[in-house]
Amino acid sequence: MPRSRKRRPERSTTEDSFDRLLAGWKRTETRRGREWVVQPVSALQAQKEYICPGCALTVVPGTAHLVTWRADGVLGDAADLAARRHWHTHCWRLG
Repeated sequence: MPRSRKRRPERSTTEDSFDRLLAGWKRTETRRGREWVVQPVSALQAQKEYICPGCALTVVPGTAHLVTWRADGVLGDAADLAARRHWHTHCWRLG
């Protein structure tokens, strides 16, 4: 028996909005003339302790925060990613 050739249903605008949200989760910002990749970390994902470079205080596990790394470094993407830092969200905004 041959298969029917039904068209796939169109994607809803809700699905499109969700896809755009996920794609926009990681963003690029310019600070002091340099490009930075900024990625939010939710409280549920934050499971380790870090020292915030903005205030030198601890980012405790369970605290939503930001991870940043250079987007335009001269040593390449791997080196930039290895040098990433975890910031309190308010410290990054003030810095």
